[in-house]
This record gives sequence, structure tokens and C-alpha cells, in this order.
Amino acid sequence: MTYTYTNFARITVDSEICFGQPCIRKTRMPVASILSYLSGGMTMDDFLKEFNWLTREDVLEAMAFAAGMIEHRIIPLKKAS
Repeated sequence: MTYTYTNFARITVDSEICFGQPCIRKTRMPVASILSYLSGGMTMDDFLKEFNWLTREDVLEAMAFAAGMIEHRIIPLKKAS
């Protein structure tokens, strides 16, 4: 069964696809993979050329989704030395 997020229609979760990781709808492209490519230095244009079945809107929604998820998390910190 596929689930969508209320504010993120392009992001779906299906336990049968990518072990239930949030993915771009109707693909096997996890949000985490998109962020990894972009944070690793790949430009948006290069990413879209490499994965031409995705759109700029897909990538932007993946980024917005990730930002929304981290906003509601408590991440333990330790004092810097």
C-alpha cells in the first residue's frame, strides 16, 4: 500500500519499495539519495540530466520534505571542544 504526505504530494512511502523509505512518487528514488547527490557536489542541472525522469519540482519538494522532517526532530548535541 502506498501512502502520501499531506503537504508533500510528490513524496510517497510504500513498504514494498526501497524498504519503505520516502521516495519520489512512482519511482524508486529515495529522498535521501537526492540529498546525497546534491550535498556531494552534484548540481541540480547535472542531477536532472542524470536522472531525467525526475523534475526540478520533484527535487525541490524532496528538499522541502527533508527540511520539514528535520525541523520536528530533536538531535542530541555535545559541546564543541
